[in-house]
Amino acid sequence: MPSLHSALKPRIYGAACLLPLLSLAPGYTLAQSTDAPASSTSENPSKPRATKSRAPAPTRAPTLTQQVQLLQSRLEAQAQEIQALRERLDTQVSQHDELQRQMQAQQGGATAVAEGGYRSPSAANAVPAATAAVGMAPPDPGGRAVRVGTAPPEPEAPLQVAQIFEQPGILTQPGHYVLEPSVQYGYSSSNRVALVGYTVIPALLIGLVDVREVKRNTLTMALTGRFGLTKRLEGEIRIPYVSRRDDSISREIFTGSASERAFSNRGNAIGDVELALRYQLNEPQANKPYLIAGLRFKTRTGKDPFDVVTDCVTRCIGNTTGTGMPLELPTGSGFNSLQTSLTWLLPSDPAVFFGSVSYTHNFGRSGVSRTVLNGEKEYIGSVKPGDVLGINFGMGLALNDRSSFSLGVELNTVGRTKQNGTALANAVRIQLASLLLGYSYRYSPRTTINVSVGAGLTRDTPDLSLSVRVPMSF
Repeated sequence: MPSLHSALKPRIYGAACLLPLLSLAPGYTLAQSTDAPASSTSENPSKPRATKSRAPAPTRAPTLTQQVQLLQSRLEAQAQEIQALRERLDTQVSQHDELQRQMQAQQGGATAVAEGGYRSPSAANAVPAATAAVGMAPPDPGGRAVRVGTAPPEPEAPLQVAQIFEQPGILTQPGHYVLEPSVQYGYSSSNRVALVGYTVIPALLIGLVDVREVKRNTLTMALTGRFGLTKRLEGEIRIPYVSRRDDSISREIFTGSASERAFSNRGNAIGDVELALRYQLNEPQANKPYLIAGLRFKTRTGKDPFDVVTDCVTRCIGNTTGTGMPLELPTGSGFNSLQTSLTWLLPSDPAVFFGSVSYTHNFGRSGVSRTVLNGEKEYIGSVKPGDVLGINFGMGLALNDRSSFSLGVELNTVGRTKQNGTALANAVRIQLASLLLGYSYRYSPRTTINVSVGAGLTRDTPDLSLSVRVPMSF
């Protein structure tokens, strides 16, 4: 009779070989075997038999073929999901390219004062465009989108630097025009001392001393229109209306008056209409300035200084006394002029550097006479005002997306006036200089408010100038 060890050895070896396979099968539970040999019971007849509960039947492990089929089905599902993601990515790339082409086309046709940003052409493209704008990453294999950033605000119209000089920064594009109502106020005061007599000794004057103080207030209301002719050429017309008031305090000369008197005169009429053309010379690259050439013609539509009645003092026909001042103030210069200019602008975020050089030629007049009291005329001859050489420069600094601040200096040199081909004895070259401060606020995508203040730096320059302009783009 075989021993117990020899009888159990085949069973133990078989169970040991089957254990690794069973551990690989999911859900399989190894139960305790109850197939003990009968000899083991018979060897202990006195020991009572223990009652054993039967374990539940083990779950059958899937076969290798079923596992391979399951993996293949999963691979096919993932391949289909990857293909769907690829199709979505291709769609978003094509939409992005289309948006870029439309934005480039808009930038080519818009002005530097372009209003508003890009808007999706249809509601169907709004969702993909918004998804791309807010920085949504491609969905992960699980099919959910991951937010990787916060959407930046939609870019608004390009920033405008306050134009404190007459030359605008950027030209108007074809099909667009700008209307710019403006109001400008200027104030100046001057003192003049005139000595009429002869000197016996250096400390003794026999004659009259005329001390005159003049305070001048000028209000100019204008409507300016700019319109694009080509992509590089724009035209401009400016129609001003001038209101002037001069207050003079003096003693009437040649009368021996012992008290001072105040003389006031006014003038209200249309001013000199101006016509201008500007042409952009180049298409600047990085760190290169814009160059703009300008041509401006000023007419003499305003009231002529030779047409107003003058209360003459000397060389008068029929009147040898008076204040020597016009009884009505002119609103125009009385001479045509032509100005050429070259303007440059250099953007350097967040600042813009600008400047210009100009030369103004004043055309002379011949056969000029002035009107004196009683309707009589005094012949003057030919008069040629001096030409003007000007230069200005400055810097504009952006404060935020709606406002900017400008600082600049303007210098002008005015030549001597000539009468009948000869410079007047009391005519001198005049130097004009102003310090200009400007502020610009973009009220809406089409409207900007520009405010500038000028302070005179020389005695011949107006003490104060204040202007408000409201350009509106269409």
